Amino acid sequence: MSPTSVGEKWWKNAIIYQVYPASFKDSNNDGIGDIPGIISQLDYIASLGVDVVWLCPMYDSPQHDMGYDVSDYEKVYPPYGTVEDMETLIDACHRRGLRIILDLVVNHTSDEHEWFKESRSSKDSPKRDWYIWRPAKYDANGNRRPPNNWRSLFGGSAWEWDETTQEYYLHVFCVQQPDLNWEIPQVRQAVYASAMEFWLKKGVDGFRVDTVNMYSKDPSYPDAPIVNPNSDTQIALSLFCNGPRIHEYLSEMNEVLTKYDAMTVGELPNTHTLEGVLRYVSAAEKQLNMVFSFDVIELGLGKDYKFLTTPRGWTLPDFKIAIKRTQDILKGTDGWTTVFIENHDHGRSVSRFGSERTPELRDASAKMLAMFQCTLSGTQFVYQGQEIGMVNAPEEWPIDEYKDIDSTSYYRMVRETTNNDPVQMNAAMKALQHLARDHARLPMQWSAEANAGFSHSSSKPWMRPHDNHKEVNVQIQQGDQSSVLSFWKQMIRLRKEYADFFVFGIFELLDEQNEKIFSYLKTSAEQCMVVVLNFSEEPQPFQKPSELQNRSLKLLLSNIGKPVSEESELQPYEGRIFAVDAIPN
Repeated sequence: MSPTSVGEKWWKNAIIYQVYPASFKDSNNDGIGDIPGIISQLDYIASLGVDVVWLCPMYDSPQHDMGYDVSDYEKVYPPYGTVEDMETLIDACHRRGLRIILDLVVNHTSDEHEWFKESRSSKDSPKRDWYIWRPAKYDANGNRRPPNNWRSLFGGSAWEWDETTQEYYLHVFCVQQPDLNWEIPQVRQAVYASAMEFWLKKGVDGFRVDTVNMYSKDPSYPDAPIVNPNSDTQIALSLFCNGPRIHEYLSEMNEVLTKYDAMTVGELPNTHTLEGVLRYVSAAEKQLNMVFSFDVIELGLGKDYKFLTTPRGWTLPDFKIAIKRTQDILKGTDGWTTVFIENHDHGRSVSRFGSERTPELRDASAKMLAMFQCTLSGTQFVYQGQEIGMVNAPEEWPIDEYKDIDSTSYYRMVRETTNNDPVQMNAAMKALQHLARDHARLPMQWSAEANAGFSHSSSKPWMRPHDNHKEVNVQIQQGDQSSVLSFWKQMIRLRKEYADFFVFGIFELLDEQNEKIFSYLKTSAEQCMVVVLNFSEEPQPFQKPSELQNRSLKLLLSNIGKPVSEESELQPYEGRIFAVDAIPN
């Protein structure tokens, strides 16, 4: 099979490996991952069969939100290294045939960025309107109130009072992340020059664009609808996502990117219709190459607060419909899609969608999820540690081990609003143990050595390594042909060998209401494959899809070895790929 269809862009058949700098590899034993550490493991990354490295923010930052609060786009966070280290990394990737993309974080900056320092210095500052400032409102009793009731995505008001200039500034994320005012042409030009072209000129191949649909807000800044009458703040995603000028801004941004033939993948929350997504990824629109839709990754999250939910609050039919929405982007359109079930912002996929109860189920479900992800169409993204089956932190870990602002803010809010009620606190902790961003940020597990081989520091790294690192690590799995790592490599090879089906093929969902089995067709021209996955901890009967009753199936692969027969019952978390014979004349 052709690895890439003639005339297709390189990024369509790419497999992109996401690296979280703080947690990947510590080269100087200060307990924090760094760029030289990444360089030292590039041969490992290349050995997986991937094509692109995506580096999460490495820019200079006070690290209130792990680098997503950028204080200088043209400098590197000192514990990670230097601009010269980045130049070495870019060159080292290219010499190995790897491309490299960076995170582009331009909805907001750090409050320590020089632009914001100037903006808040005076109402007369030339950069005052580079950020979103509004006067206070006052209630009937003369009490000062924020300009509207929008809730920050990290909880609390999205507005912060500035005592010096006596106005509020908008921060959709944390207080230290003021939103840029994209309405101002000078802001956009400064972003393109400092955050984009500075690095494009150094050879980066594109960007993952953070919160790509938030640059244009509802210009009237109205109150959000009241969903929770007991709260002063309300969810306002509909008012600061997909605003009236967003497509204008992205078209302008694309003009810069086109000069460098740079690829883009945008993070696209709160956009759940095919029409809405296509406005961003249609080739004719010339805005973004593809986006991360949130349909799958947000399964089971609470509606008011994402942690206000119970673990595994989803059903397999829910999961199927979410996948179908992302796959349908390719049906009869000029758009493109992405494939991912894990990243730096969510719990580990084995813990969320598989099983970690025993080593056998953990490994089987990790392999099944690899099969699942590698047979879906679009550009594939793999998060560091996913390829060895890393899982969430142990349930017995206390809140003290959680470092992320999203986790700690929620835990503190529950404690304060419930007067530390033990039932409520236990529920909050269970939600964090399942969904917190911290789980994806535990150190990469390289070996059974102290600190999982991530760091040789005699002290504790910035995050505690997982307790299971002695049994789940790269070193052990590299020498084991039956390991999760070996299976991922096999699936990546298979995906590229059968790219016409697994990268470019059309997805057709089968047996939608089945609560245990996820099965689907992948069709290319007149031929097709069928994938059958057991998403349960019990054996399930194998049933030949009714759509294929008159066609024979040939087993291509099972994730647990050769079954007794091609149509024997599916073992727990077993997946099978079948080639379907051609339609008889």
